[in-house]
Amino acid sequence: MQKIYPDPCEKVSIKGLYLAHQLHKQGTIGSPFVYANFLSSLDGRIALEDAVQGTYIPKHITTVSDFGLFMELHAQADCLITHGGYMRALGEKRLGNILQVRNDDLVEWRRNNGLKPQPAVIIASASLDFPLHNSLHEQAQTVYIATGSNADPERIRYWQDLGVPVLFTGEDRMVRGAPLIHQLSGLGYKTIYLIAGPQMLDTVIRDKQLSRLYLTITHQLIGGKDFRTLLTGAMLGPEGNLMLEALYYEQNSPPGSGQFFIQFGLERLIQ
Repeated sequence: MQKIYPDPCEKVSIKGLYLAHQLHKQGTIGSPFVYANFLSSLDGRIALEDAVQGTYIPKHITTVSDFGLFMELHAQADCLITHGGYMRALGEKRLGNILQVRNDDLVEWRRNNGLKPQPAVIIASASLDFPLHNSLHEQAQTVYIATGSNADPERIRYWQDLGVPVLFTGEDRMVRGAPLIHQLSGLGYKTIYLIAGPQMLDTVIRDKQLSRLYLTITHQLIGGKDFRTLLTGAMLGPEGNLMLEALYYEQNSPPGSGQFFIQFGLERLIQ
């Protein structure tokens, strides 16, 4: 893979590229480091939708390199934020399990860097209607559910009766970025990896909570009438401004195409 910006050079190794960022050292309890990672086509699709498969990522835009770097980011987190839609898709086996670090080298890396064997998992949900995956219990992961203060009281009691703590992080039923990150900071989490969808990215950016965005852009046009893109809400203002920090190019991956690995910084303010 070739580094283009800053300081262009001939080649760099893909393996270990994101581990070298030492994200687990970037945040503090009072000011956690919050980062997200997305894969996008050239026409801005991060996922497609249909009546049979639901929301899915076309396999031809995924690569071993992209997934390997995704897991390097995963390995540096002490806390993951996902959402109820993913938990439902996981329970129905429509999506694969990305709730744990499974690569032996990355598990060892966590151990050597003072992190717990597996990160905590925060499940953001307005409906509170989803199953918990068995792997969370098997791996002894800490689990929290985040929802709004007006969520269904019966569903709230359901989870509380199961011993799963519920965090109230919004005024209605929806989770808001600033209250969520504030509560996670209060729980002692310093490195927070957002692996949820565009709705969660939207609120975290609008509330100026995101520290860094990692974006893989595959050099493919995939089309599709029903699709997901990076954000869901109204037009952004200055909070949507990004600062390019790094750019890498991998040729002929996916086959017959290529991809950019991009790193953006954002000015962040805890509210």
